[in-house]
Amino acid sequence: MQVIAMHGWCGDQRGWEPWRRAAEARGWIWQSGERGYGTLPPQTPTWRPDGGAKAVIIHSLGLHLLPAAVLAGADRVVLLASFAAFVPPGVAGRRLRTALSGMTSALRGPEAVTMLQQFLTEAAAPQSVEQLPIGPGLEPLAEPGRSRLEEDLERLAATQSLPDGFPKQATVLIVEAGLDRIVAPESSAQLRSLLPDAELWRRPDDGHCLLGAPLVEPVLDWLARPHG
Repeated sequence: MQVIAMHGWCGDQRGWEPWRRAAEARGWIWQSGERGYGTLPPQTPTWRPDGGAKAVIIHSLGLHLLPAAVLAGADRVVLLASFAAFVPPGVAGRRLRTALSGMTSALRGPEAVTMLQQFLTEAAAPQSVEQLPIGPGLEPLAEPGRSRLEEDLERLAATQSLPDGFPKQATVLIVEAGLDRIVAPESSAQLRSLLPDAELWRRPDDGHCLLGAPLVEPVLDWLARPHG
């Protein structure tokens, strides 16, 4: 089994460490994509020509950050607190666009670190932000990470549907966070409607980062099941 994981906005690959250890304990090949928002350099994973099953595990915006060719090669997809279009139509969408505009302005000014810490607090809720692993937003902010954050914030606002390369033949698991303060319920509903055959796990008491949710082994067990 090959697994490629991709973090979301203002995250990095350190958030996947418990997953990586558990996967490698099973003898699987694990790679983590890295956008390079903080102190880690960008890293784009590619499939190895070893054969066998190929799976991607994605959190949030990570679905839109993986290269289309990598995504297209997967036959199993796990979507954690993710979305196809981040900004829903109607009033909720207008509020989100206003918030995103404010975040973009903050990234260009001296209040960038404060804004990122506020974002991470909302993403971690209802758990404490202190439970997040160290990463972007909790470390000093510098170029070119700041520019990548701004670029991907614009990418997030422009999402409309499943990204190019989404493997329609893949078996899909959607994990929804019931207390998600980042992804709007309308956006979660749209993702379900676009992937009607996906298996759905609802975590009613968890927030966007799914902190403390006992997901690692159950998700890896799901990947190990025969599919197709």
